[in-house]
Amino acid sequence: MTVSPAPRLDSARWYVVLVLGLVYAVNIADRYVVSTVLEPIRIEFGLSDSGVAWLTGVALAFFYISVGLPIAKVADRSNRRNIVAGAMILWSAMTALLGLTQNYWQFLLARIGVGIGEAGGTPPSTSIIADNFPRGRRAYALTVYALGLPLGAWMGSSLAGAIVEYFHSWRAAFIALGVPGVIFGVLILLTVREPVRGRFELVTEDSAPVATFTETCRYMWSTRSAWHINAAGTVICLWGWGLLWWTQTYLEREYGLSTAEAGARLGTIYFWAGSGATIATGVILAMPQMQDAKRVAWLLSGLVALSTIPSFIAYYTHSLTIATAMLWLVVPTAYLYVGPTMALLLNFLPPTMRAQGMAISLLTANVANLIIAPAAVGWISDTLAGPLGSNAESLRYALMALSLTGFWAAYHYFTAVRTFAADDARVQMASAAA
Repeated sequence: MTVSPAPRLDSARWYVVLVLGLVYAVNIADRYVVSTVLEPIRIEFGLSDSGVAWLTGVALAFFYISVGLPIAKVADRSNRRNIVAGAMILWSAMTALLGLTQNYWQFLLARIGVGIGEAGGTPPSTSIIADNFPRGRRAYALTVYALGLPLGAWMGSSLAGAIVEYFHSWRAAFIALGVPGVIFGVLILLTVREPVRGRFELVTEDSAPVATFTETCRYMWSTRSAWHINAAGTVICLWGWGLLWWTQTYLEREYGLSTAEAGARLGTIYFWAGSGATIATGVILAMPQMQDAKRVAWLLSGLVALSTIPSFIAYYTHSLTIATAMLWLVVPTAYLYVGPTMALLLNFLPPTMRAQGMAISLLTANVANLIIAPAAVGWISDTLAGPLGSNAESLRYALMALSLTGFWAAYHYFTAVRTFAADDARVQMASAAA
């Protein structure tokens, strides 16, 4: 065991959080822009709901999850800063390339490229942040990092919708969001430093054996707290992000809104409700009593359970006013869980497993968010469109069914607490043994 060096000044640590939060924002913007222009893409390429779901969501997810694990393994033993910068340059370039595609197959190949690039973003970023802050402060730091989510959603909705309206082309939105990301990737290489791995634990990167993927999976499976936290994060992605994936299209069909109108309405909610809830969560988590992981899990469980009710009403109603009001209640929970959940999971993983553990978490979350939710909602919508005589009404029923999965996520947060004490002792022993 070696002695960890003194941590850097707070300003340097928070600069890293700021920059990586902006990386996260660009990542989310490049993902949300597809949801914003989903209906124009579907119409131009002559696709069904399930067909456009496979093109825009499933194609990205398959490569995101398959490439993400090997990248995370490399990140747990090499320079994470370089991985984040290179990944951002790649996915941003591929996003811009989406704006130049002229047919289904070109779009599919570019979308696959986006998925490969995005796989190298979040796992190394969160691992870097974890090595810049002690255990009790990680939930707060990662919640600030998670502000990139509402910012990116606003960029991918309101900003992208305005670009589409101005240029009268859905392709312009991809180009406008992709090109700046390439430049930002270079900035990361020039200004962000790689931290010492495990600096706040009893082990540093010089003394820690490298964990294998199999060892990481076995550890997460046997550590029940980590298992339930990961399950909660996976199901909440199925619930929250799965609903929001289709909401833009639903508003256009059900209420006759244009791409720009629906994007502006949702983007406003994403930015203000998402940012406000994330900031409020950060303030709460900064309180000394919230350094107790149990209280964080209980808070998340209660908020998700309560938010599931308005998530159902948002699609049950035929009133745009009521639907909008319900979304103002749902969106905050769909955003604020990110930082605390990441922190809870990272606290139950030894330093040599963090990037791989986060990649496994993102794998299951993105299977739920980008494969199961889009494909299942699309299939249900296509199946019901004939009997109901309306693809707006069929999409409404599909989204109502998906909304109820919020209760499932709340259950996992609540159940995770039962083994927190024993599992916390276990991860400390694993670090000390290394």
